[in-house]
Amino acid sequence: QVQLVESGGGSVQAGGSLRLSCAASGYTYSSNCVGWFRQAPGKEREWVAAIYTGGGSTNYADSVKGRFTISQDNAKNTIYLQMNSLKPEDTAMYYCAAASIRCTYVWWFLKDKDNKYWGQGTQVTVSS
Repeated sequence: QVQLVESGGGSVQAGGSLRLSCAASGYTYSSNCVGWFRQAPGKEREWVAAIYTGGGSTNYADSVKGRFTISQDNAKNTIYLQMNSLKPEDTAMYYCAAASIRCTYVWWFLKDKDNKYWGQGTQVTVSS
């Protein structure tokens, strides 16, 4: 069945960069909604970035806008999250998610708590 596998997490110093990857099996990243979410200890899950792979429309949380970039590689069936200028506040478990039903609007994808496939998560730790 559908599996999403994140990779690329690690420990870096403030100001550093990381690139997260989310590879899918049993699922194709085409004309659908995919995104990244994160959750820090003691905090609720929050969305980070999302993309409509059929047209390239993207959305970013205010906290990461200008620093993070979400992109896709259809040939590799992989979604990426390039994270630059990392801050200690970015420390969290990062999860990849993809719409499990037809999705063409990123705003709907972000508001709907259900209808998603989830990856296992990858830890990102940023030290000062």
